[in-house]
Amino acid sequence: MDSRQGHPEPDSESPPVPRSPKLKASSKLNRWSMARALRSGVKIIDRPINAPHRQATTEEADRKTSAIDGDDVAAGKSIYLVSDGTGWTAEHSVNAALGQFEDRLVNRGCSVNTHLFSWVEDEEKLLEIINQAAKQKAMCFYTLANPSMSKSAKEACDQLGVLSVDILGPIIEGIASHLGVSPSGLTRGAPGRVKTLNDAYFKRIEAIEFTIKQDDGTLPENLGKADIILVGVSRTGKTPLSTYIAQKGYKVANVPFVMGVEPPKTLFEVEPRKVFALTIQLVVLQAIRRTRAKTLGVDTEGENRYSGFDLVRKELDFASKIYAKNPGWAVIDVTNKAIEETAAVILRLYHDSSDSSTSVPCISKRF
Repeated sequence: MDSRQGHPEPDSESPPVPRSPKLKASSKLNRWSMARALRSGVKIIDRPINAPHRQATTEEADRKTSAIDGDDVAAGKSIYLVSDGTGWTAEHSVNAALGQFEDRLVNRGCSVNTHLFSWVEDEEKLLEIINQAAKQKAMCFYTLANPSMSKSAKEACDQLGVLSVDILGPIIEGIASHLGVSPSGLTRGAPGRVKTLNDAYFKRIEAIEFTIKQDDGTLPENLGKADIILVGVSRTGKTPLSTYIAQKGYKVANVPFVMGVEPPKTLFEVEPRKVFALTIQLVVLQAIRRTRAKTLGVDTEGENRYSGFDLVRKELDFASKIYAKNPGWAVIDVTNKAIEETAAVILRLYHDSSDSSTSVPCISKRF
């Protein structure tokens, strides 16, 4: 003990603290992240891969934040999304289209900034937005149910030289021609519009409530009431996938497969066409589990128990053997698939097995 300092001297012979090996980053994931960053307006700065990491000072962090919020965002191409409703249609349509340019956005270093303007229901506000788009040299996409508003948007864009696309107009015109009737031209929630609180709405709420209660294998006695049942090992995306599908009005249950734990007997008593078995590549699942463990602050020993190579392989083998014994289950590989993609596959197969009215699988609805 050093009496002057009041604490023990450090042990010069203490062994070095072992470091857990780092996962090699996926080049595909890095490119995807870069594309997302560019689309959100963040400027990517090239730097050496092995450059030493240094903690940024508060002043440097402030400068970086202001750069992202100001000049760098303004330097990117802007896209305006204008809607008289929530803007869901415009946003998802444009995002789907931008997905075709992710590689080019990364390679060319060109950022795209989208700006959503929802519930635009008066012409004055509409013209103000288009004037702002003209100043920023932005492109404008709009979904306006009111023909007068849609016409005003087109005229203003043409007059100010704003490149524009009417997403909803051509679709409405096509359906009107096909049905032989005129559209109402009413915006969402307008007086005279059919109320959204109909049977389909309440059915969707009921499906969401059911799905929440059936998460992670709870209440196995209710599996027979489910429209769709998802099974798979931990971290194959069962819960978010269940929630996403439930929002479309389907009652979804999910059952985890854990080594040493027998699946509930009721799972094997339901119609096989309702069960969808999720699988994933071993290395991808291992990486997902390691990330999850670090997020939860699990120590190295616990992390190895959860994401060790041999353990993950055994769990996938365990699930595969159960799948093989149930050939009526559809097996879906979710590796590198977005939730929307996997959900689309599941719903297509679900409806294909219950609807033989078409030669090509499809999802049918009645309005």
